[in-house]
Amino acid sequence: MKGINPMARILVIDDDKAILNLIKNALQKDSHDVTCAEKITEHLPETLSQYELILLDVMMPGVDGFTFCEKYREIVDCPIIFLTAKGMENDLEYGLSLGADDYIKKPFSIVELRARVNAHLRREHREKHQGFRISGLLFLLAEKEVKAGDAKINLTKSEYEICLLLAKNHGQVFSKEQIYEYVFGYEGESDTSAITEHIKNIRKKLSDVGITPIETVWGIGYKWT
Repeated sequence: MKGINPMARILVIDDDKAILNLIKNALQKDSHDVTCAEKITEHLPETLSQYELILLDVMMPGVDGFTFCEKYREIVDCPIIFLTAKGMENDLEYGLSLGADDYIKKPFSIVELRARVNAHLRREHREKHQGFRISGLLFLLAEKEVKAGDAKINLTKSEYEICLLLAKNHGQVFSKEQIYEYVFGYEGESDTSAITEHIKNIRKKLSDVGITPIETVWGIGYKWT
């Protein structure tokens, strides 16, 4: 669909396998990368930062959708959409007050599901406050750190800023001039050749952990693939 970023990473949590399969097949038609879970497991919160949208059933055994949203909304920057059973209208105001962005009532049509999900992805400009994962790396924004697994990548301040710019805008090509202005501002005392050296150093540090996400676009600049 035009205007949708391909391969948005979506998490769907519902204890009904048939619903999970239905949603997964529907969203994969829009080239989204869909992960399904039948319940909220102990280790699930550790992976939340990698998703760009979460579809969450309200009524589940164990930890329900409201409890999940109340507990983890502060560490989840992406839209959360509740999947609600018919007759739960009185609970929806409470659910939205916990930080959910929207709700879809069951039973729903495939057309409605795809349209609502893609509308949220188009509108989503929420700043990532906690962190995000990409290319096997975890960016911790508050700490200004990058990790590969448990290993911290020893980046300088400038190297971190370059990585952050490219990673948050992955797929977009930036010239050396654009990168320089982002990192050093218009009044920087160096020149754009410094960017070439920074990129070289970044590549070496990332390749040491088996990660090579920065691509040179000859005659234009660099991008995070």
